[in-house]
Parts: sequence; structure tokens; C-alpha cells
Amino acid sequence: MDFPHQQRSAGDGKVVVYPPGVKEITDKISNDEVVKRLKMVVKTYMDMDQDSEEEKQQYLGLALHLASEFFLRNPNKDVRLLVACCLADIFRIYAPEAPYTSHDKLKDIFLFITRQLKGLEDTKSPQFNRYFYLLENLAWVKSYNICFELEDCNEIFIQLFKTLFSVINNNHNQKVQLHMMDLMSSIIMEGDGVTQELLDTILINLIPAHKNLNKQAYDLAKTLLKRTVQTIEACIANFFNQVLVMGKSSVSDLSEHVFDLIQELFAIDPMLLTSVMPQLEFKLKSNDGEERLAVVRLLAKLFGAKDSELASQNRPLWQCFLGRFNDIHVPVRLECVKFASHCLMNHPDLARDLTEFLKVRSHDPEEAIRHDVIVTIINAGKKDLNLVNDQLLGFVRERTLDKRWRVRKEAMMGLAQLFKKYCLHHEAGKDSALKISWIKDKLLHIYYQNSIDDKLLVEKIFAQYMVPHNLDTEEKMKCLYYLYACLDTNAVKALNEMWKCQNMLRALVKELLDLHKLPVSEANSSAMMAKLMNIAKNLPDAGKAQDFMKKFNQVLGEDEKLRGQLEMLISPTCSCKQAEVCVREITRKLTFPKQPTNPFLEMVKFLLERIAPVHIDSEAISALVKLLNKSIEGTADDDEEGVTPDTAIRAGLELLKVLSFTHPTAFHSAETYESLLQCLKMEDDKVAEAAIQIFRNTGQKIETELPQIRSTLIPILHQKAKRGTPHQAKQAVNCIHAIFNNKEVQLAQIFEPLSRSLNADVPEQLVTPLVSLGHIAMLAPDQFASPMKSIVANFIVKDLLMNDRTMGNKNGKLWSTDEEVSPEVLAKVQAIKLLVRWLLGMKNNQSKSANSTLRLLSAMLVSEGDLTEQKKISKSDMSRLRLAAGGAIMKLAQEPCYHDIITPEQFQLCGLVINDECYQVRQIYAQKLHLALVKLALPLEYLAVFALCAKDPVKERRAHARQCLLKNISVRREFIKQNPTSPDKMVSLLPEYVVPYMIHLLAHDPDFTKPQDYDQLKDIKECLWFMLEVLMTKNENNSHAFLRKMVENIKQTKDAQSPDDVKANEKLYLVCDVALFVIANKSTACHLDSPKDPILPSNFFIAQDKDFQNDKEYLSAEMRQQLLTGKPKPAPVLATVNKPIAVPVKRVYPKVVTSSDLTSNSSSNSPLTSTTINKNSNTTIQTSESRAQENNENPIKKKDEAKKTAQNASPASDASPAKRRGRPPKTGTGTALVEKEKTTTGGGAGRGKKRPAEPNPPDSIDIKVSKQQQQNDEGTKRQIDLR
Repeated sequence: MDFPHQQRSAGDGKVVVYPPGVKEITDKISNDEVVKRLKMVVKTYMDMDQDSEEEKQQYLGLALHLASEFFLRNPNKDVRLLVACCLADIFRIYAPEAPYTSHDKLKDIFLFITRQLKGLEDTKSPQFNRYFYLLENLAWVKSYNICFELEDCNEIFIQLFKTLFSVINNNHNQKVQLHMMDLMSSIIMEGDGVTQELLDTILINLIPAHKNLNKQAYDLAKTLLKRTVQTIEACIANFFNQVLVMGKSSVSDLSEHVFDLIQELFAIDPMLLTSVMPQLEFKLKSNDGEERLAVVRLLAKLFGAKDSELASQNRPLWQCFLGRFNDIHVPVRLECVKFASHCLMNHPDLARDLTEFLKVRSHDPEEAIRHDVIVTIINAGKKDLNLVNDQLLGFVRERTLDKRWRVRKEAMMGLAQLFKKYCLHHEAGKDSALKISWIKDKLLHIYYQNSIDDKLLVEKIFAQYMVPHNLDTEEKMKCLYYLYACLDTNAVKALNEMWKCQNMLRALVKELLDLHKLPVSEANSSAMMAKLMNIAKNLPDAGKAQDFMKKFNQVLGEDEKLRGQLEMLISPTCSCKQAEVCVREITRKLTFPKQPTNPFLEMVKFLLERIAPVHIDSEAISALVKLLNKSIEGTADDDEEGVTPDTAIRAGLELLKVLSFTHPTAFHSAETYESLLQCLKMEDDKVAEAAIQIFRNTGQKIETELPQIRSTLIPILHQKAKRGTPHQAKQAVNCIHAIFNNKEVQLAQIFEPLSRSLNADVPEQLVTPLVSLGHIAMLAPDQFASPMKSIVANFIVKDLLMNDRTMGNKNGKLWSTDEEVSPEVLAKVQAIKLLVRWLLGMKNNQSKSANSTLRLLSAMLVSEGDLTEQKKISKSDMSRLRLAAGGAIMKLAQEPCYHDIITPEQFQLCGLVINDECYQVRQIYAQKLHLALVKLALPLEYLAVFALCAKDPVKERRAHARQCLLKNISVRREFIKQNPTSPDKMVSLLPEYVVPYMIHLLAHDPDFTKPQDYDQLKDIKECLWFMLEVLMTKNENNSHAFLRKMVENIKQTKDAQSPDDVKANEKLYLVCDVALFVIANKSTACHLDSPKDPILPSNFFIAQDKDFQNDKEYLSAEMRQQLLTGKPKPAPVLATVNKPIAVPVKRVYPKVVTSSDLTSNSSSNSPLTSTTINKNSNTTIQTSESRAQENNENPIKKKDEAKKTAQNASPASDASPAKRRGRPPKTGTGTALVEKEKTTTGGGAGRGKKRPAEPNPPDSIDIKVSKQQQQNDEGTKRQIDLR
């Protein structure tokens, strides 16, 4: 049996007893021997347990000896490791009381053990197992808990934590990490608290820089914090309270990383920050913008994190954070908007909270913020469309009209991407596609904007996202076919306009290339320059575009091959594939020398993209026709695409009709024409009409190259011209005239049977023949001159227009739908149009026919549409006839030879139609007037008619008229700029020259009866300012002085219409004084010298004698003051007590304020055609009661009132004054409308009650009529000489 070897006593008097076989360990022996003996000691302690009381007492001295300086400071690494293992076992064996009583000694021992734990770093070391044993022993026993009794235990713990975080690496297995965790967590959880220094040793591993250096240390700290969350949370809260609230950044070296730490701690366990979040709410309200920005960035990450529930758990903080969306500091708002994207993607439930704040930010004054709102919404939508609600998409929709190009572009491109993903590729099913089906319409509506950048982007979006040009032809045409069928009316118009603009630009380029083929000359150079300027207008940044186009033109002149490529590109026969090759070749030639950025090349690319046929060629038209055939046969995917077969067929034909204008040569194939012939035989009138028009546009070679098609087409066209709808008849006659060589024979075969079959007793069968005869007369006037004169004189005028055969519907309505108009009136409307077409074909003002027709049309207007005055025609039918007569005079005025013979009286009658009592008449007439003026087809004097719109009681009509004025004046100024003309021609173009016509028109206004009446002068002033405001927007070339001089010159003339009528001339001078008063009040520059002497129209004004000087002021000082400040308030009630109360014969209805008057109108950039009625369309939209009231004869007058009025009226009142086609008054009823009138049909917001008759007929209303019109009203037939 081995006995323990005894040794002298240890330093504290205890005897050191070594285990059996172990000799004394002193500094006298070698390190190897020390290691050898210590291993045996280690084994002895390893085998001992806490219950071995005898051995514990026996080896107590050895335990004390192992803690001596010799061992603790031994330079040998192995010795220190073995001693540490022994000490760890000693703490295990003697637990819970350690054998060491000195605090200093305990501190030295634990610091020594901690230093040995660094050996854990090298897992490949031979001694690693002993290091692991040491760690395991310490963790299992929780030996370091003894240190809680030490005053400076924190130093030991800090060193331990630092050591463990520094040594852990990815080579350690899970057991090592677990023991480290146990060791550290026991210290945190069983101590009295965690000091800031110790907390720093943990938190420093969460800082991004450290985290990236040692991922394992980060994971260890993360796991430690999760395990000790209940204990350490208070310490963490104290740290952040010191830094965030009290501002004591010196408490820790980590103070500058406080927001990074919060983010990491939140990701680890939100419970760690339970007490910290209210402190962040405090920081969000800091006065320091940068500090708020830092907190917002932090909270954005916390709220936006994938699984974060912070918003629901801490609503006050969430609401406070949302408040930062309205922060005064721009970077803070920007950060909030950027956060919204992640939040929408990760937390769809918060979308409702974000929506209102994003709405405000979508109108932020900062461009970058509005831009990022769009990016936020679009990014979320691209990830999942369900993440963005309709309101958020609405914000993007609004921004497509933003004032900044960058924002508009982002919004448009974002919507285009959503459309392509969900509508074109159907990535999320039909419901998602339906949700954003409005995008296609909205994007195309933007083409109405004035900016060329917007137009170019729409074209790019259409070619890349809506109908991708890189698809196969069949797939591409299928996209286009069904897209066109689903577009709304305005989007279709925009798309048509886009193709029209591209076609026009192709024509300009072709004309430029043609000029290159001519010999060099000064005239040729000037023509080239004009073409280049026009081309540059269709490109972005017109200034730079002009320079680049000049350079491009120079290159074209030098490079014949480049010209050849460009000619092929714009050739009607160029295919889409050839176009791609041409664009590539042209671009390649212009690339040299290569540059990082080449603005010249970019500009040329813009031009090439606009003129290249990327969608339509012969193959594409063939594919469209096949799709149309499938729809007709019922084998197409119409229902799957969301359209009915009828809609698809009609839209397909309309699409082909539009393309027949821009790409006519692509249609020339027997297969295409065969399909169109099938469409002609369909029952749908619109389809057949479109098919005829396509033949008309594309069939020039049918007669020579496709005889079979010709033989089939002719009888169909004859049938349509005789018995088709009016529109079909019109197109059929024009088609015959356009594509057949023997057109005279063909037209005669139609004319003769139709002329023989005219029968006024069967008006239902008259409309189509009248349309066909009218167009034949216009297209072949010489061939049918004699028979047409007979038809016009004997049938049109005598038998049809001068007779009322049927009694109209006396329902009192001023307008009705096309279906409700009597056949007789429809025939009369077409008869009026026939007269006009007949005259337009003759173009001869020497015959009596033109003057007689103008007298007839004037009589129609004077009689309010009831030419025979037999009172058989209904009010609504009379409105139709007034509109037809006014439009007819306007149409004739577009032909110079007839404009010369239109008298001022006839011009005034025509102009007054814009103040008609019927809303629809005013609306349609104004649109026709605008369209004719904007084409420069009507003389300038007709622009003055828009001044009368100031009297229109409907706000939307006044707004529309103002837009028309702006557009027309802009067109005229631009035309003058691009086409310099002589001063003589300037009179007919310069917008300022409208003023004399306006003054003359207002001086002869039938409402202007009392020259010194305030209300009438106020109306005159409003009409003048309605026009002058637009003209005086800018004082270009001292135009204000020119206007003043023009008006002053008018005062020195006589009225050519009534040169000897003193009252008429005084009214003219009074209107001039009002005009001078308005100009002087609105301009400070009008008193300067006029740049040139104005020229006045001689048919409206006659020069006075040379000695004549009109210095008289016709506008009194009192009236000037009233016009400036308004009419004085009426006297108090008491002052009028004794005055007699006048009983009016008719009730005056005060003005009704409708919703259309209270709400804003659409954008000024919106198309003028979008709110107007098409020429032949039916105005059937059901509108507000106020509009319905306008078109009722007596909306609320009761029978009893009518009886009383009749009884009280004097016998003299039966002789009522001469009727005048009434304007809608600006006063109408302010009371509720009767229920029975709610069903009144007709669109518009007019309030057109005819004005009550004046008690005494005004002098100025006395309009001369022919003798025939002055005959008795018993229905005697009257005939107008048309020879």
C-alpha cells in the first residue's frame, strides 16, 4: 500500500501532503518533472469528490501550496494549465467554501485561471482537452460565483468575459459554446447586477465592426443576452437612459454606437428594450434635426424588420414615429418615406396607417421626397400587388402629372412596370389585372400633355411595356388587338394621335431626304432648315435638338449609305425586322468616335425611335385581320381577354381603320380585303362603316391589281350608298370617288335612282339619300350641277324645309336623344347639310344660290328653328335645327368665296348660337367652332364669338371656352412665328386683330338695349375681359399699347352695318370706352406708343371725314366707378315702404349653383375633346337636375300661377314682342326642381330658361326679314329664290 509522501509545511502552517507516488514539487526540479508530478496531482483531484472528507483534509495543504506564487507565475505553459485544472477541481471539491480565505489570493487565483482559458483558442493543440476540462469544470461548479464576495470581483468578470469572447471561434463545437454560456450566464443571473464595464464587454460584440470580425463572438453574446434577458434588461435600460435621456456619453465607450446597439438588441429580443423604447419616443421629439434623423433611421429598421411586432406592441411610439413623416427636416421625411417600402413589404397590416402620411408626402414640396414616395409604392407593388391598396396606387397616378419631369417619369415607368407584370404577363391572376386595369388608360392620357418629354415617354412605354415590340408578330398583335378593345375613349384618341404624330414625323423626314436629292441652292437650304426646325420640335430640348439635327443633316449630306438606310426606315414597305436592322446600322455609323456620353447620338436615337415602324407592317396587319376573323367566327379568346366578341370586332375594325390612315400600303393583300368584305356584310353598322373607310384609305390599287375584290365591292358600296346608314352612305360615296377610275359612272348610278325616289311624305327614308346626294354634289359638282339645282329648289327648300308635315312632341324639353328626334327634323338637318355640301362643291359666290341659302339659314335662326312659324315643331327639334343652321353658316364661312358674301348681320346671328338657350346646342356649337378655328379654317372674326361665352351661366362651359381661346391664340402665334407673312396677311392671323370684331359683335348684342344700364354694361365688360385677359397675358412687342390704339381708332369710325344710325354708333363708341377702361385698368404699359398702326376691317367699320374727331366720353365717371367697385347696395327696406310694388308679368328665376360650379374643372392640360360631344354623337348622359332644368320650358311654374298671370295681363300684352332665340339667363331658380323633370334627358350643366320677354321691345332687336317671313303665320308655303 502506498502512503502519502509528507513535506514540510506550507506558508500558512498547513502540512503539504502529496498523493502517493508524487514527489515534492519545488523549483529545484526541471519543468518536465514538474509537469510529470502535476499530472498525477491532477488525476488525484479529478478522482476526488465532495464527499471525501478525509482526503479533502489530507490534501488541504497541497491545495494551498498549488496557489503559491511558484505555480501561479510559473513561466511554463503546461505547468500553468495543470495547476489551473487542479485549482478548478479544488473549487469543485471544497465547494461551497473555498480553502482560500484571503481575498487577494482568490483574486490572483481566478485571474490566473482566466488567463489559462485563452488556451481554448487553439482547438488543434495537444492540450486542448485539458483546456476544455478546465472550462467544463468551472462552468459546472460555477466556481466564479465565489468572486461575488470580493470587492473588486468586477475586474475578474470583465477579464473572464473578454477572454471567452476573444477565444471563441468557428472551430469550437457546441459543448464549448454551451459551457462558456453557462459560465457567463451564472455570473450575470446570480450576481447583484451588471456593471457598465461588464455590460460593455458583452455589447461591444454587437457593434457592426466587431460583429463582422468575429461572428462566433456575436452569436455567443446574442445567446447570452437571450438567456439573461430578465436580469440584464434593467442594466441595459440604465445604460441607454444615461446616454439618451441624460446625455452622459462618457459613461461608456459604446455611447456613440447606441443606435446600432438598439437595433441589434431588438433583433435579439425586444424584451431587452422594454424600458428603452419610451426613451426613443423622447428622442424623436428632439430639437436637433440630425438626432431625430438618427432615431428615425433606427426605428425604421425596428418597425420594418421582418417579424417585428413593435408597432402593435408600442402604439404610442409607432404614432410618434409616423409623426416624423411631417418633420420639418427634409432628410427625416426622406428617411420615413424610404422606410415605408420595407414596412409595406414586411407588414401589410400597417398599410392603412402609412397611407395617409404617404398621401401628404406625395405632395411634398421636395422633389426627392415625392420621387421616393413613388419608388416606395412601386417597389412594394412589384413584390406583391396586394401590398398596395388602391389609394396608394392613386398617389402614383396623381404624380404622373407632377410639375417635375423626374417625378413624372418615375410614376409613369412604375405604372408601366406594374401593367406589364400583372396585366400583360398575368403573374397574379385576373383579379390583380382587373385592379390595375386603369393604368393603360392613364398612361395613354398623358399623351395629351404639352411636354414633348411626356409624349416620348408614353411612346417608349407603349413600345416596351404595353405592346412589347420584341414579341413575335402574332403575340404582339394579340396584345395590341385586345388592348385597343379595352381602352377608354380618350385613351383610344391618344393612341391614334400618337400614331398620327409618328406618321407626321416620318413625312417630315421623307421631305428632308427628298430635298437632299435636289441640287444645292439657297432656296433648298432654307427649305431644309424649315424641315429641321419642325423635326426638332418633336424632340426633347428643342434648342439642343436643333443643333443636333443640323449636324445630323450634315452627316446625311455626306454619307449616301446613311441616307439609304434612313430612306428604307421610313419607306411604307419597311417591315419591323428591317426597321431594327436600319436603326442598328444608323446608330453604329454615328457611334464613332466612341465617347462615354454622346448627346448627339442620343438625340438621333430619339428621332429613330419615333419614326421606326416597330409594331405595324404587312405581316402585322395580316395577323390583326386573322384575329378579327377569329372574333367573327367565334373561335377567338375574347372572353378570356375580358371583352365580348362584338366589342372585339368593333374595336378591331376601328384599329384597322386608324392604321389604314398611317400604314395604307400594309393593307394591300387579297386576304385582308376578303376579310373586310365579310365585315361589310355584317349587321353591325359601325363595323361596316369602318370597313368601308378602310377600303377608302387603302384601296387605290384594287381596280388594277385585284379585279375580283373590285367586282364584289362595287355592288356593296352601291347598296350602302342607297340604303345604308347615313355614315355608311357618306363613306361609300367617298370610297367610290377615291378608288375607282370610272367614278362618274358609278356616282351616276347612285344619283339617278336616289334623286327620283325623294319623297318628303316619307321622311324616314330620306336621311340616307340626302347624305349620299350631298356628298355626290360636293365631289362631282360639274357632273350633277343641273339636276342638283332642281333638287335643291323644288324639293329641298320648297317641299322639305318650308313645310312642317307632322306635329312635334310638346313636352317642353329643349333637347332630346337622337332616337327621340322626329324623322322629319332629321331629314331637315340633312337637307341643310346637303345645301352646304352642294355650295362647297360649286365654290361660286356669283350665283344667287349662295346668298339665298345664307338668307334661308339666317331665317332659320331668327325664327328659332321654326322656319314656317306654324308652331308644329317641338322645342327639342327646334334646337336641332338652330344648331344645324349655325353650323352650316360656320361651314360656309370656311370657304373664302362664301365668307366674302356673309354679311355682318348673318355673322352675328351665327355667333349668337353660342348663347343658345339649350345647353347641348351651346356645347356642340362651341366645339365645332373651336375645331374649325384651331385648324385655321375659319376667319379670325369667328374667334370673337368666344367672348360671348362670358355670359354662359355654366362654369364648365366658360372654362371650356377659355381653354379654346388659349389654344387658338397659341396656335396662331406659333403659326406666325414659323411662317413669317406680310403685314396684309397678318390682319387675318394676329390674335389681337380679333378685338375689332369682338367690339362690333358686342355693340350689336341683342341683350345690349340700354346703353347706360349697369347690368348690361357689366355684361359687356365681362365679355371684353374674357377675351382681353387671354390676349394680355404677355405684353409682347408692346401689344397692350397696340390694343389701346386699335380701340381708339375704332372710336374714330362709323359702324358699317348702320352708318347713319346714331344710337347704333353711340353703342359702338360706348363699348369702345368700356374696352379702353378695361385695358387701362389691367395694364400699366398700354399708354406707351403703339409699335404700328392697326388696320380695321372695312366691312365692319367705315372711316369718318378727315376733320372728324371723337373725343367724347360715352362712359360716365359714375359708371366707371361702379364697373370698378361694383354696384352700390340697395337702399334699406324702410326707405321703400311707400313705393309701389311692381308685379312682373313673368317670374325671374335666380341662378342655380350646381356642383359643376362649385367643383374645380379638369387640368388645363387635358384634351379639349374629352369633355365635348363628337360631331354626330348622341348626348344622352344623365346629368344633374340643374342641367335638366335648363332644357325645360317652364320648370316650376304652377297652373294656378299661369292662370293668375293670364288674368292680370293687360290686353296689350297679347301682342308680344318679336321672338329672339333666347340666351340662358344668369338668373334662374334657386329653389328645388320639380321631381317630374328629373328624368329629362340630355347632357350638360346648362340652366337654359329662355329669358322673359321685355315689356317694351328693344330697338336693337329689330331684325329685318324677307317678305316671305313677314307673311301671315297660317302656314302659307314660302319659297326662296335659289337660282
